[in-house]
Amino acid sequence: MKFFTDSSIPTVFALLAIAAEFLGSLGLAIGLLTRIAAFGIACVMLVAIITVHWPHGFFMNWYGNQKGEGFEYHLLALGIAIVLMIVGGGAWSLDRAPGGAC
Repeated sequence: MKFFTDSSIPTVFALLAIAAEFLGSLGLAIGLLTRIAAFGIACVMLVAIITVHWPHGFFMNWYGNQKGEGFEYHLLALGIAIVLMIVGGGAWSLDRAPGGAC
């Protein structure tokens, strides 16, 4: 939380980002509210790409020869989240269980 608020991000947005990262990953892991969880993760990844990782280029810092990390991984996570928002959870997700959320 301190990192976000020190970066001049409002507290409410910092809390939403933390909740999306924590609860979104749990939701995706068990397949509960998959589309909502994927939307939260997609928002966090998009903001991370735009605000932090864009100036460092596409590739991650594999060899430690640049100051920051590129947005290669974040773009992958964003792509996966977009697919999950469109397709939803799989056959084994809690969303598809009898009486599931969606």
